[in-house]
Amino acid sequence: MDYRPSHLGALEAEGVHIIREAVAEGERPVLLFSGGKDSAVLLWLAMKAFHPARIPFPVMHVDTGHNFPEVIEFRDRTIDALGADLIVASVQDAIDEGRVSEQTGPRASRNRLQTEPLLRAITDHRFDVVFGGARRDEEKARAKERVFSFRDEFGQWDPKSQRPELWSLYNGRYRLGEHMRVFPISNWTEMDIWQYIEREGIELPSIYFNHSRKVFARDGMLMAASPHIRMLDHEEVFEAEVRFRTVGDMTCTGAFESPASTVAEIIAEVSASRITERGASRADDLTAEAAMEDRKREGYF
Repeated sequence: MDYRPSHLGALEAEGVHIIREAVAEGERPVLLFSGGKDSAVLLWLAMKAFHPARIPFPVMHVDTGHNFPEVIEFRDRTIDALGADLIVASVQDAIDEGRVSEQTGPRASRNRLQTEPLLRAITDHRFDVVFGGARRDEEKARAKERVFSFRDEFGQWDPKSQRPELWSLYNGRYRLGEHMRVFPISNWTEMDIWQYIEREGIELPSIYFNHSRKVFARDGMLMAASPHIRMLDHEEVFEAEVRFRTVGDMTCTGAFESPASTVAEIIAEVSASRITERGASRADDLTAEAAMEDRKREGYF
């Protein structure tokens, strides 16, 4: 056994420390779990933080209703094996109850509609610490984020209101109605995530790996053929060997052709890439230069 310190060991120790610190500061924590690789690593760190006890808080998924079936199956199986409580904040319920209005047209997506169900669930359950799997290397707005991200009484984010975090000292204080979003893997990169997944043997949804799928080309991406997406007249469905680099709503998450069928092959592929996973496969981030920052200001992650 090699006991030499590694950068993955340092990142793991930092993540575990952040989770324990946040739980000690807050009263009603919750962990967001989408079934994606980052939230799978986050859940794994939470398990390590409190082993051999169960994680002392529930897990929440903001479900658009347009998710990949493989991801929902993985989500349910993982939570069942963990024995954790799962809370589902449903976009479909928000639409049915008239709290949000669904977009229409070929490029309609429910991704932006996640904010209202998320904020409502935080308020209804009185969560004061919300763990998320965001990383600073994902996107420009993410790079501004603190580890302990202060949110006001409306759940909104203002970069000017964030607290200094010198020497890894975190200010978790808040008033009634306010809360903290906590990001234990802020300092991780996509490569770190995949190397840690390989080291720990963490299971992931099958769509991260090479598989045959019916897709069509749109805006430089391969979109999964789905009843949730209205195709344009010139678009044609074909079958290709693809994988997904990130997991999200089917209407805005693109695949790309890849032979990578193992974590080791994905690591080699990522090491040669010069495009972030969101930049390569998330249509919702391409709508405007500040699309993610606008959503974060509204209350999204």
